[in-house]
Amino acid sequence: MELRNLRAFVEVVRQGGFTQAAKKVFATQSTVSKAIKQLEEEIGVPLLDRIGHRSQPTAAGSIVYQRALRILAERDNLVAELEALRGLKGGTLRLGLPPIGSSTLFAPLFAQYRKRYPGIDIRLIEHGSDRLEDLVRAGEIELAASLLPVADEFEWQDVRREPLSVLVSANHLLAGRRSLDLPALRNLPFILFETGFALNRIILEACRRHGFEPTVLARSSQIDFIVELAAADLGVGFLPRMIAEQRKHRSVKRIPLTEPRTDWHMAIIWRRGAFLSHAAKAWLDLLQQSHACK
Repeated sequence: MELRNLRAFVEVVRQGGFTQAAKKVFATQSTVSKAIKQLEEEIGVPLLDRIGHRSQPTAAGSIVYQRALRILAERDNLVAELEALRGLKGGTLRLGLPPIGSSTLFAPLFAQYRKRYPGIDIRLIEHGSDRLEDLVRAGEIELAASLLPVADEFEWQDVRREPLSVLVSANHLLAGRRSLDLPALRNLPFILFETGFALNRIILEACRRHGFEPTVLARSSQIDFIVELAAADLGVGFLPRMIAEQRKHRSVKRIPLTEPRTDWHMAIIWRRGAFLSHAAKAWLDLLQQSHACK
């Protein structure tokens, strides 16, 4: 059973089809199709149901998919251990960062890391925290920045904690308030981030604790767009205080959200008990040193 066939199969399941999977594994669509066919012939049962342009795993395919994730993760761990033998003169840091706050929290750290370890290749993936957790779980990246709390399957190292600010139009009736809680916002449309951002989950879970499901006007991965929608009085947005203060807008009021369990608490996470390469450990050490200096 060849690893490249397993990787092609995993991507077909993830992407829902052969075209996008081929892009992910840097191969042609015919090469991916051939890899799946070889895998099905070796196992002896169909692994995919092809419905139009979509492909979904069969019952056997679901089992193979879960096993393949573990096999590929173990392969990556093996590579990481061998890289560790070479020390920090080479190797790869596989790191995931979310769009929110990374430029402030991690860009300076990147510069220090690159200066200290010029031989290490940094492979950066950017997604919302929920998606990054999936990638860490699957072993595709070693470390990721994510919002706490996280599942017990992860270990973590603290980065920063910030309360949330509510963004409302300067002309809104609530613009004069010194603070806001979620019940005060229940009848207003919300402007949230795209699916896969953990901040959404934190806000929506807090709303449910108050017994309501907010109306979501729009979702975006762009902070500036969310600020502009709030400025146009189309709804209320939410940002960590640190980010909100960096994105000041003359038509937007930033009001503290006084709501328990809604702090934006960023941490670097990794799989509990997983082998961490020297490159990953060096990143964590540098992060800890930068905190100690503050």
